[in-house]
Amino acid sequence: MASMLQTAEDTSISRRSALPTWVVVALACAGQFLVVLDVSVVNVALPSMRTDLGLSSSGLQWVVNAYAIAFAGFMLLGGRAGDLYGRKRMFLVGLALFTLASVAGGLAQQGWELLAARAVQGLGAAVLAPSTLTLLTAAVPEGAARARAIATWTAVGAGGGAAGGLVGGLLVDGLSWRWVLLINVPVGAVVLAAAARWLTESRAGGGRRLDLPGALLVTAGLATLAYGIVQTEAEGWTAAVTLVLLFAGLLLIGLFLAVEARTKAPLMRLGLLRVRSVASANAAMFVSGSASFCMWFFMTLYAQNVLDYSPLESGLALMPSSLAVVLGSKVAPRVMRVLGARNATVLGTLITAAGFGWQSTMTAGGGYLTAIMFPGILMMLGAGLSMTPLAALATSGAAPGDAGLVSGLVNTSRTMGGSLGLAVMSAVAATRTGGRQSAEALTEGYAQAFRVSGCVLLAGAVLMLVWLPRKTSANSAR
Repeated sequence: MASMLQTAEDTSISRRSALPTWVVVALACAGQFLVVLDVSVVNVALPSMRTDLGLSSSGLQWVVNAYAIAFAGFMLLGGRAGDLYGRKRMFLVGLALFTLASVAGGLAQQGWELLAARAVQGLGAAVLAPSTLTLLTAAVPEGAARARAIATWTAVGAGGGAAGGLVGGLLVDGLSWRWVLLINVPVGAVVLAAAARWLTESRAGGGRRLDLPGALLVTAGLATLAYGIVQTEAEGWTAAVTLVLLFAGLLLIGLFLAVEARTKAPLMRLGLLRVRSVASANAAMFVSGSASFCMWFFMTLYAQNVLDYSPLESGLALMPSSLAVVLGSKVAPRVMRVLGARNATVLGTLITAAGFGWQSTMTAGGGYLTAIMFPGILMMLGAGLSMTPLAALATSGAAPGDAGLVSGLVNTSRTMGGSLGLAVMSAVAATRTGGRQSAEALTEGYAQAFRVSGCVLLAGAVLMLVWLPRKTSANSAR
C-alpha cells in the first residue's frame, strides 16, 4: 500500500511538473487562434459592413488592410518588446489592446471609426502574436516535441479560420456584423485571465531600448505603398498621384533600412538576414502570403456577390478550406521527416498553386463543389503544408536573444506580403472588371486575381527550391 501511495504521489508530482509546458502551449495557441479568428470572421461580414456603413470597394479592402498593415508594421516591435520587457507582459498588453479595439470596432457608427478600430486591433495583434510563438518555443525544447508544438500552433491558428467562417455567418445572419468583432471580447477576457494566472515571465536582453522610429517608418512605408497600389484602380499605374505615393512608400522603407543600419538598438538587425535559413524562409513567407492572403477576401465576395450565398452559407461553404489548413499543418511534420523541410515547402506551394489555377476557372453560375469546395481545399491544404516547415526553418537557427525578433519576422513577412498582395490583386481584379458590377464582370475580375496569384506561387516555388537550405530541421521533424 505504501509503495502504491508513493507511486501515485510520484505520478501526481510528475503531472504537476509537466503541466506548465502544456498550459503555455495551450495559451499560446489560444492567442494565435484569436488573431486568425478575427481575420476570417471579418471576411464573412464584409458585404454587410459595406451596406451598413456605406463603404466603397477600396474602403472595404481597407477593413482588411488596416488590420494587416498595423499588424505587419509593428510585429517586429512587438517581438523585440517581448524579448526586452517580458513575453508574458507583452502577451497580456497585446491581448488587452486587441480586446478593447474589438469593442470599439463593434460599436463603430462611421466607416472611419471601423477602420481606426481595425488598425488598433492590428497593433494589439502585433504585440500579441510574436509572444505566442516565442512562449511556445521557449517552453518546448528543440526536437520532435517542438515540431509537434509548432504544428499544433499553426493548426489551431488555422482552425480560427474554420471557426470564424461558421461563427461569423451565424452572427451576421442571426444578429449583425457588429458581433463578429464583439465576439472577441468574452474570449479575450477568458484567455487574459488564464494567462495572468498561469504564464510565467521570461525575457532576453538587458536595458536596450525599443526602436520606435523604425516601427513607424516601416508601417508608414507599407501603408503608403498599399494606398498607392489601391489608387491604381481609379487613376492607373502611370498617374502622377500613384507614382508619388509609390515613390514615397519606397522612400520610407529605404529610410527604415538606413535607420536599422545605424541605430544602436535596431528593430531588425540586418545582419540576421545573412543567415540563409532566416532570409530564405522569410522571403518565401512573403511570396506565399502575397498570393494566399487574398483568397478569403475574393472567395467571400464571390460567394455572396455572385452566387448569392447568405453570410452563413458563405461561412459554411468555406469551412472545408479552413479545415484543410488544419490538416495540412498537422501532416506537415511527417512530410518534413520524409522529404525534408525545403521539399515539403515546395510541395505545399505547388499544391496551393494548383488550387489557385483551378479557382481561376470560376464562372458566374458555378456549382459549389467545383467552384468553391475542391479548389479551396487544394489552396488551403498546400498553405498549411508549407507554413509549418517555413516557420521551423526560420526559427531553428535563432539565438535566444533574437527569438522574439525572428518569430516576429515570420509573421511580419507573411502579413506584409499579404497586405501588399491584397492591394495588388484588388487592383488586378478591378482592372479586369472595368467598373462593371454584373455577376459575370465581377467573376472575371476575381478569376484574374486567382490566375495572377497562381503564377506568383509558381515563381515562389522555384525561389524556394533554389534558395531554401538543403539541410532540413531533421531533429525538429522527428
